Amino acid sequence: MQFRPCIDLHGGKVKQIVGSTLTDDDSSLTTNFESGHDSAFYAELYRRDQLDGGHIIMLGAGNEEAARRALDAWPGHLQVGGGIRAGNAAEWLDRGASQVILTSYIFADGELKRDNLQEIFRIAGRERLVLDLSCRKREDGYYIVTDRWQKFTRCKIDRELLRFLADYCTEFLIHAVDVEGKQAGIDTVLLRQMAEYSPIDCVYAGGIRTLEDIEQIRQAGHGKIHFTVGSALDLFGGPLAYSAVVQAAWQER
Repeated sequence: MQFRPCIDLHGGKVKQIVGSTLTDDDSSLTTNFESGHDSAFYAELYRRDQLDGGHIIMLGAGNEEAARRALDAWPGHLQVGGGIRAGNAAEWLDRGASQVILTSYIFADGELKRDNLQEIFRIAGRERLVLDLSCRKREDGYYIVTDRWQKFTRCKIDRELLRFLADYCTEFLIHAVDVEGKQAGIDTVLLRQMAEYSPIDCVYAGGIRTLEDIEQIRQAGHGKIHFTVGSALDLFGGPLAYSAVVQAAWQER
């Protein structure tokens, strides 16, 4: 189990946002934290602590330059997501992204766009693709959501879907949208399903607030699920010590 750090960008700044409040005009946006440091500061910190595989997420437009600064600080070790498509994936990989993260380009109009998936696969290859399966719960299970996590697709998280998608990517990034950014505890049901259904590594995000939550991820995920922490970290104004999370993660390796 690994700790995968994050650099979430909104309006060109490093922020922590309650993801379910994102809209097209951001009129209802809830921001937990806005950093006085730029993106390179965090990339350099993660480089110092050798936290490979962290992700830079561009939440909307105006974040490209901040993402580039982070990549320049640690090229080849950070993933990039947010607005990635066939037309710009190679540019980000050439710029130094270890992988590109795909969501809305693959899941659009309520369905899985297989042609887009195959196109991006031809460009990047399996080892340089990560699929973001951000999901929300309905009565009969978890469904992938897109467009700033506001629109449900018809793609249900199940064994068949994950086995199909695993042929095209190196890992899944799983945002538990209903608890993401709220520090309200993790979604153990989703974790258990991912551990059971996924044939490849997963990175879980959403609701982590304590070291006990991280231990729950280890147990529920049977060691197959890595994790990322955002708003709860003292780096981002939260109560959970970044140094303690790094130490706990290194003990698991």
